[in-house]
Amino acid sequence: MKKQITNKLTFEDLTSQIQFWANKRDILAKDNAPKQFMKFIEESGELSSAILKNNQPEVVDSFGDVLVTLIILAEQLNYDLVDCLNHAYDEIKDREGKTVDGVFIKND
Repeated sequence: MKKQITNKLTFEDLTSQIQFWANKRDILAKDNAPKQFMKFIEESGELSSAILKNNQPEVVDSFGDVLVTLIILAEQLNYDLVDCLNHAYDEIKDREGKTVDGVFIKND
């Protein structure tokens, strides 16, 4: 049975709530960043598995878990994910290349 989300929050609100949750559990210390990175890798592996199995509920759950781990990791290392995303977009927005077998190959 699919869980119904009744109160959708903005990305900023969710980030704040996740940071608060992590802070209450003493996860946000910078010294925890290597372990948090490993948690991100673990959740990324679960996302990969869900995609390969075409398990849509697990894909949704895994995307969420990956984002939670990244939000916590970014906070531990004092980065703003929206700033990082803006930086990445600025890097790729004018990039040219072609897609070969589903993989984008950028021009040099």
